[in-house]
Amino acid sequence: MRNDGRNYDELRPVKIITGYIIHPEGSVLIEMGNTKVICNASVEEGVPPFKKLSGEGWVTAEYSMLPRATNTRNKRDISKGKQNARGVEIQRLIGRSLRQAVDFKLLGERTITVDCDVIQADGGTRTASVTGGFAALYLACEKLVKDGIIEKSPIVNFVSAVSVGIVGGKACLDLCYEEDSRAEVDMNVVMTDKGEFIELQGTGENNTFSMDELNELLKLAKAGNEQLNKIQRQVLGL
Repeated sequence: MRNDGRNYDELRPVKIITGYIIHPEGSVLIEMGNTKVICNASVEEGVPPFKKLSGEGWVTAEYSMLPRATNTRNKRDISKGKQNARGVEIQRLIGRSLRQAVDFKLLGERTITVDCDVIQADGGTRTASVTGGFAALYLACEKLVKDGIIEKSPIVNFVSAVSVGIVGGKACLDLCYEEDSRAEVDMNVVMTDKGEFIELQGTGENNTFSMDELNELLKLAKAGNEQLNKIQRQVLGL
């Protein structure tokens, strides 16, 4: 048993509330344990210059953490005069991940921006952002169909993400901050609902790890993402 009473292969309690913000085309609040992220998907006509006249759309993401999402207050990026490097890295991960969910030709020359704002952090903010961000993206695409803007939803894959790691010599699923901060190995795994990998981010923080340990972590991540996919489908009424 872990500090919070979970088994090593157990997700934290997951809750996804749709329509959390009324203005975006798609919006959810995702809670994974004590981590809470608001994910809003906004649709705009037009695409970046490199996509113009291609007949294809684009999906991108932005990520930020509210100043008091953690134990101590973080300064806003604007007060520092530059964007937080960690935030840039995470939002690129989210964008890369969510682009694998969409057929750009079906979307047409439109851009969907998924904003992920962490209001409370307890580990796994990037994986929660991907999982919740996909739900918001799905809802935005459904609205485009409902409004008659496009004929068919461009969603071709469900996408989710989960963290895994080796903590105290044991492979564990969905690390909270306390576990993440002392993990020997930490990994984030993004997958489709077809069981295909989109991205693996794995690091030996305090120790090296073997091929057998890597395979054990990937097996845990696959099972975790399958559970998250089921939750996404239930929430979206599928």
